[in-house]
Amino acid sequence: MPLVTLLVIVLSVVAWIWLRNQPPSQRKPALLKLALIAAIGVVLLLAATGRLHFVFALLAFLYPLLRRVLPSLLMGAGNAQAKARPGNQSHVSSDILEMSLDHDSGTMSGKILKGPMAGRELADLGESEFLELLKYCRAHDEDSARLLETYLDRRFGDSWRADDPAGADSGESGDGGNASNAGAPLTESEALDILGLEPGASREEIIQAHRRMMQKVHPDHGGSNYLAARINEAKEYLLG
Repeated sequence: MPLVTLLVIVLSVVAWIWLRNQPPSQRKPALLKLALIAAIGVVLLLAATGRLHFVFALLAFLYPLLRRVLPSLLMGAGNAQAKARPGNQSHVSSDILEMSLDHDSGTMSGKILKGPMAGRELADLGESEFLELLKYCRAHDEDSARLLETYLDRRFGDSWRADDPAGADSGESGDGGNASNAGAPLTESEALDILGLEPGASREEIIQAHRRMMQKVHPDHGGSNYLAARINEAKEYLLG
């Protein structure tokens, strides 16, 4: 019996560590899987010790409750898995930069496609390098400058603007201009990438993705005029 107790403790610790390492959006279905595995283990243990009749008695007692609770749990797990599917990100590209926005956390990541820092991730840049990159974007591509300013705002707030020597001369931030001129006309692939959708997405999926994204980046919520304009453009293109 002490051996069984030790095994249970070890398996519980392993399960807890595994559950903690799961993405937040997948923890509910992961917990359901663990509960199912634990239930199977208990049944096997009771069968091995000749006490399986206790399980049938317990199931008969809990049957009315399980009929109500189990379908909702399975539906919730299915929805969580659907939301956590690969591609749960939006991608916006310019001539110089490629950005990704995570739908769950709202965090942005980016990569430099062109110029002296091509190939580097934005997360690896220091403060002086950000300002150097911003200067390069302003000189070569307005959309890239807007996109980079959006990234800096989401990562650092307004603090980076105090160190921007060209900020006062460049007018308002890249978001402060006419947001309707957010960039070149979109292709279908770009519109799908911006909303984080796959080819063949339904009208309802497009509307839901647009609503979800606008909640993350709407200017009234501290977001970006530039990204909001691109998201609106993507929706209009796909529904047009």
